[in-house]
Amino acid sequence: MQTPPTSTAPVPGSPGISHAPRPATTAALTALTALAPASWGTTYVVTTQLLPPGHPLFAGMLRALPGGLLALAITRVLPRGDWWWKAAVLGALNIGALYPLLFVAAERLPGGVAATLGAAQPLLVAGLAVALLQVRPTVWRLTWGVLGVVGVGLVVLGPQARLDAVGVLAGLGGTATMAAGIVLTKRWGLPAGVGPLTLTGWQLTAGGLLLLPLVAIEGTPPRIDAGAAGGYLWLGSVGGLIASTLWFRGVGRLPVGASAPLVLLSPLVAAVIGAALGESLSPPQTFGFVLALAALLAAQLDSPRLPGRTARPGRREPQPRNTGSHNDHTREGRTR
Repeated sequence: MQTPPTSTAPVPGSPGISHAPRPATTAALTALTALAPASWGTTYVVTTQLLPPGHPLFAGMLRALPGGLLALAITRVLPRGDWWWKAAVLGALNIGALYPLLFVAAERLPGGVAATLGAAQPLLVAGLAVALLQVRPTVWRLTWGVLGVVGVGLVVLGPQARLDAVGVLAGLGGTATMAAGIVLTKRWGLPAGVGPLTLTGWQLTAGGLLLLPLVAIEGTPPRIDAGAAGGYLWLGSVGGLIASTLWFRGVGRLPVGASAPLVLLSPLVAAVIGAALGESLSPPQTFGFVLALAALLAAQLDSPRLPGRTARPGRREPQPRNTGSHNDHTREGRTR
């Protein structure tokens, strides 16, 4: 395998670094990034309907390690220098801790309740961005972030919702670890010559290896039928390798205030699947659904400037050192 160069200098002419992306490019990037949380919205129904219960570590490991090893085989690039520990930290946050916590929450809570806990992520990201990136969220995006959580809550929280303490803690823990992973991914960027598939491979492999010894303690399911095998395959491919690659590509290039609200798609997809399975939406739930969608879309727009007011100079969000996706000379670019 190859190792990326140690230089973190920007790729010459990279639109995501030296120039602002064009609106059409940003819209396409946002749409592709949104596919990731949309696919994650299927986690609850797959977990409860297809996977054997009581094995969240095993499910998390299968969702991470095979896809990570496949990505490493495709890109043939290993971390170098301080990226060994950075990849390990990101893998632990985004994969090793997140995946098992998601499966615990999915098993112990109704899908809507578990998803609502994840909808609080934009607010956590906003707080961490202040601490780690010195980027203050705009009042516009912060307001819509709160409204998005309220909207999702109206959709999925009702009198029938049962709250399990372990499930709630697991859901909040998963939300916090992913929020930290988003901000650190934005802070560290990528070394030169490395693309999102490579970063995904590093993190999936690191997270999967972290879970591997814990699976030996938890044990494996006594039986994996065809449905469970299909569920693991879906979560590991579409919900794991593909979704994570799209997500890290978008997080590296979109403003952190624009990418974080996209996670609202996950509970909304979960709610739509529930409705397709026979769950009806009450008028308050329908209103919440519309409110959450409006919040998601509004967070992608710049705040309207009031007449007579001039823009105040502020600290710009730091751009990633290298998104990797614009470097046509990398091995990853040639293999796609």
